[in-house]
Amino acid sequence: MKATKTRIYFTAFLLFISTFSLTSESVFAENEHHELDTTKHAETGFNPGEFVMHHVSDAFEWHIATFGETHISIPLPIILYSENSGWHFFWSSKFHHGKVVYKNFEIAHQGENSGKIVELDEHGEVVGLPIDLSITKAVAGVIFSVILLLWIFLSVAKSAKRNANQAPKGLQNLIEPIILFLRDEVAKPAIGEKKYEKFMPFLLSLFFFILVNNFMGLIPIFPFGANVTGNIAVTMALALFTFVVTTINGNKHYWKEIYNPDVPWWLKFPIPLMPIVELSGVITKPFVLMVRLFANMMAGHLIVMVFISLIFIFANLMGPAAGAAISPVSVAFSVFILMLDLLVSFIQAYVFTLLSALYFGMATSEHH
Repeated sequence: MKATKTRIYFTAFLLFISTFSLTSESVFAENEHHELDTTKHAETGFNPGEFVMHHVSDAFEWHIATFGETHISIPLPIILYSENSGWHFFWSSKFHHGKVVYKNFEIAHQGENSGKIVELDEHGEVVGLPIDLSITKAVAGVIFSVILLLWIFLSVAKSAKRNANQAPKGLQNLIEPIILFLRDEVAKPAIGEKKYEKFMPFLLSLFFFILVNNFMGLIPIFPFGANVTGNIAVTMALALFTFVVTTINGNKHYWKEIYNPDVPWWLKFPIPLMPIVELSGVITKPFVLMVRLFANMMAGHLIVMVFISLIFIFANLMGPAAGAAISPVSVAFSVFILMLDLLVSFIQAYVFTLLSALYFGMATSEHH
């Protein structure tokens, strides 16, 4: 039991550290203008692109709700290192939703640095980008999901220990069949009866981390709603874990098939065509994992927000009556997509875990 707990803590810690470092460096071009100028809004009308991207992008604060001109949000820690002025620690509320320059730092709203924190000189000119280690909305979502996962699995482990040799109950009854399914239908067939056990902690952590964050992204209520698996930095971290585990566990036969495959000599000399193809496969496998999960989860959120924005588009073009008329259709399609996303959440967690297991199996299989 101690070994199981140690593995759970270790894997969760790795997921957190990697996602923190990657996500904090790759904040999307986020629209921080929660309080849009009324005159500007009247001139330009509803901007669907801005509306959609605002709701699916990362942010330096956790926006909860807007009531008229009042915006309710939770500030997040800003951690910056500048070569000119050293370390800076403050809350994102100091930026007042991106409207204020604080300590010569501001959130850029246009140009190549849009959505990033830039450093200004005394004349208000951009002098560079500080090293940004801030806790963004995606990072905060990861931290919350890790805490939730630890609570779930430690509770299940405690229940299993307390009710040994008895039928599972409660949360254990929900989690245990999934674990057995991943063991019997994913790990064993893909990796092999003799070698699957050492990969099980990672595969289970991978599956439940993705599944929980997929579900959390579909619930638009704090502390849920962070589009974690729709952030390519997070999916990159997960794919890199699979790549590292595959590379470390690759046996002699695995590397031989990459650098010296059993093919006709003219495919290897004088131009190493097949080794190049095999080596490119090593790189494209984690890349495909990263893009598949990111694209599927991002697409679901985008479609829902597009359907919702139809209400405001019709209201802006043809009046409030048109917006009210289209709203039942928009809401119905949005609910349908959300229900479909529940299925997609399971499928994507399963596919990511299955492909990872297949890569581990190929890396550890013996020569036949």
